[in-house]
Amino acid sequence: MHMKARRWQMRRIFLQALFHQLQVIWPILSGVVLTMLGIGFLIAHIEGWQISDALYFTFVTGLTIGYGDLTPQRGASRFLAMVIGLSGIILTGLVAAVSVKALDTATRDIAE
Repeated sequence: MHMKARRWQMRRIFLQALFHQLQVIWPILSGVVLTMLGIGFLIAHIEGWQISDALYFTFVTGLTIGYGDLTPQRGASRFLAMVIGLSGIILTGLVAAVSVKALDTATRDIAE
C-alpha cells in the first residue's frame, strides 16, 4: 500500500475509533464538565464574580491546575476550587485514555 494512502487510512481509523470511544464515555465526560461548571458558578456566586470570570476560572483551574489572576478568598470557595482541580484531572485522564485507545485501535487495524 502506498505510504500516503496508508497514513490517510490510519487517520480515518483513528478518528472513527476516537468518535466511537467518545460516544461510549459521553455520559461520564459530560457529567464531569457539568459538575465543574456548576461548582465554578457556585464559586462565582460566593465570591461575587461575573459569569465570564466563573467560566474562565473553572477551565483555567480544571485544565491547567493553576490559578492566579482570579483567586478565591473564602474557605468554601477554595475547597470547591480543589474539587474543580480534581475533576480536571479526571477529565484530562478520560480524554487521554480515549485518545490512546483510538490510537491503539488504528495501529492494530492498519497492521492487519
